[in-house]
Amino acid sequence: MPLPAASVLTMARGREGHLRHLLGGLARNTCLPEQCVVVDLGDTALEIPPLPFPVRHHRMPSAGLPLARARNAAAALATAPVLIFLDVDCIPAASLVAGLAADAAAEEALICCEILYLPAGALRDGSDEARLRALGRRHAARSFPPRGLRTEPNAGLFWSLAFAVRRDTFLRLGGFDETYDGYGAEDTDLAFRAREAGLPLLFTASTLAFHQHHTVYDPPLQHFTDIVANARRFRDRHGFWPMTGWLDAFHRQGLIAPYAASDRIVVLRPPSAAEIAAAACPPERAY
Repeated sequence: MPLPAASVLTMARGREGHLRHLLGGLARNTCLPEQCVVVDLGDTALEIPPLPFPVRHHRMPSAGLPLARARNAAAALATAPVLIFLDVDCIPAASLVAGLAADAAAEEALICCEILYLPAGALRDGSDEARLRALGRRHAARSFPPRGLRTEPNAGLFWSLAFAVRRDTFLRLGGFDETYDGYGAEDTDLAFRAREAGLPLLFTASTLAFHQHHTVYDPPLQHFTDIVANARRFRDRHGFWPMTGWLDAFHRQGLIAPYAASDRIVVLRPPSAAEIAAAACPPERAY
């Protein structure tokens, strides 16, 4: 049976180097996407190199990172029956399009592949996949099956870095909820809504992607306002707090009042520029 066609969807605000590596990885895939949709959030248009597949470059200059709105905009422009969402800092393995398209054909679900995290400087000597596999580190919080598909009961482990879903399923779910403005909880909300609709979360061994190194903040204080607002929205809908690791860190730093037993978050003060800078992780912890 032939594989269903897939649209690969990504978004970027700047990150031109990351996007170039993502697109180069798609060009090396054993099965090319029907199209790649790039939602460009920056004030200056990204340059798209010549590629062996069509690219839909959609300009959507935006302040901040309207993740839900950008992903929905990409899905609205997709033409294929399978949607593969891939964050701009990810390089697809050569098997990614074929692997996720086959998984989506077999199962109506949210399907995540494993991400290997690359150290700083990993791409200086090129993008040879065997080398990247040797350099990449697994994330301790998520384990993937050695073969096939495995149902993951914890919807909170759905991360939108690299996942596939049938286009009609995504539309039936209503896509990402755009009331989650900016960064945080919009993907967790999608996973819990999918679970409520009877759609499983599946982890696959069929393929993987490589996360390109960049500065990471722990906790992500640069998104403090978005995270607090989106946590409130999530609790109002689902009845419990998301992102508790980050919220606990905000509390320890004196930014928010105790919240766990409450139905609201009280902000005591925003983080300072110095606190945000101090939250930047050293390269060996940036994953």
